[in-house]
Amino acid sequence: MKLKGRGQESSEGSEGAKGKMTLPLALVALISAFGSSFQYGYNVSVINSPAPYMQDFYNKTYLDRTGTPMDGSFQTLLWSLTVSMFPLGGLFGSLMVWPMVNNCGRKGTLLINNLFSIAAAILMGTSELAKTFEVIILSRVVMGIFAGLASNVVPMFLGEMSPKNLRGAIGVVPQLFITIGILSAQILGLNSILGNAKGWPVLLGLTGIPSLIQLLTLPFFPESPRYLLIQKGNEEQARRALQRLRGREDVDDEIQEMYQEDRSEKEEGQFSVLSLFTFKGLRWQLISIIVMMAGQQLSGVNGVFYYADRIFESAGVASSSIQYVTVSIGAINVVMTLLAVFIVESLGRRILLLAGFLLCSASCAILTLALNLQNTVSWMSYLSIVCVIAYIIGHAIGPSPIPAVMITEMFLQSSRPAAFMVGGSVHWLSNFTVGLVFLYMEAGLGPYSFLIFCAICVATMLYIFFVVPETKNKTFMEINRIMAKRNKVEIQESKELKDSYPLGKQEEKKALSSSEM
Repeated sequence: MKLKGRGQESSEGSEGAKGKMTLPLALVALISAFGSSFQYGYNVSVINSPAPYMQDFYNKTYLDRTGTPMDGSFQTLLWSLTVSMFPLGGLFGSLMVWPMVNNCGRKGTLLINNLFSIAAAILMGTSELAKTFEVIILSRVVMGIFAGLASNVVPMFLGEMSPKNLRGAIGVVPQLFITIGILSAQILGLNSILGNAKGWPVLLGLTGIPSLIQLLTLPFFPESPRYLLIQKGNEEQARRALQRLRGREDVDDEIQEMYQEDRSEKEEGQFSVLSLFTFKGLRWQLISIIVMMAGQQLSGVNGVFYYADRIFESAGVASSSIQYVTVSIGAINVVMTLLAVFIVESLGRRILLLAGFLLCSASCAILTLALNLQNTVSWMSYLSIVCVIAYIIGHAIGPSPIPAVMITEMFLQSSRPAAFMVGGSVHWLSNFTVGLVFLYMEAGLGPYSFLIFCAICVATMLYIFFVVPETKNKTFMEINRIMAKRNKVEIQESKELKDSYPLGKQEEKKALSSSEM
């Protein structure tokens, strides 16, 4: 069986590479996204609604212990810690990606990770009974570690399992579940449901349930076939996993492509983060994921969410209704990310990233104008609502979901864990930075702070336009060749490659049957 060159795949070859969405593939995507990514989203927004009740609890606990009420500045400090410990934990979680996915596998890491979430959920759910607020702050770090691992390992796991023509769509599923998690926390956090003095410990503790479901169901699904073959050298298990995920016996094309990838990487061995930064052959890939991940977080998405309530209030929405407006924004976010799942394979990654950043930068620019004029021009407050919605639509179709898909696609097996570790660390550091700096920026610059976000969106968009290639429907090796040209390096692909694959059992049978015909 010969290796087919690019652009001259036989019909049998392209049929082989084109995978259908099978039930096992759909289930593994849903279980890993619901058990891991969902909780990232849930914990991002879960403490927004019950904040006043939780602060009362902090105050009351302190009063019971010391007999004196809590100092205002100390309470502010404790609350900022409660909020900011989550992205800080996320950074720690990202730093654990490389050692964990290489030693425990992708599936193994997700299963071990559930223990963090279940432990944190129990601690947060019982914190009121135990009369301790320190436990909540500690649990936020632990949930952050969980989210840091989940936000990197799920896209890697699903990207390695998907056939090339579904890789983008399946790669957006984790982001879809992040938005569903945010929406669920917003709905459950309504005052009439759990966002009240009695309900908040339950609201915080619910996060353990998806983990428990994942812990019980994921073991029945296969590990990433690429991990099994390239890193573990176990062709038999990789073949079985692929046959189950693809729903057919003949998976030779994909096995062969993995051997090709394995061979071209043999020279380099496993990449550590340090070697990733010093290796010329991956220079542009590395710069690209740093730019995309930083652009995703520094484009002001948290600022827009933070400002949204005030924008709606100034447009005359009653303060009692604002929480319902927040829920509707969460719903728009989910719908647009769902749309991205369906259009990413037809339109491609580049178009969605460029269109998304363009829409975000335009929204930020017009929003600055609208916020400045809303006291003099009555209809400007409605324009700012339109800008917020346009911004969220823009972010949801491109900047939010696509960068993680691109990390999976731009790196081969040996460098992918280190790349996710770098991309994840940039993501969480940027998230943490925006959280810290935005309040000061807003105090100093007011509405003009959105001009900074606008500039970051434009800069990221220009970089993507000039540097980032389209990756849809290409194998990892084809993408690697495109990037090799940009890095001005030669790829180790000898002609003997074709003949040097170990023949799998399927191929032996094929060879025999063709010789008998």
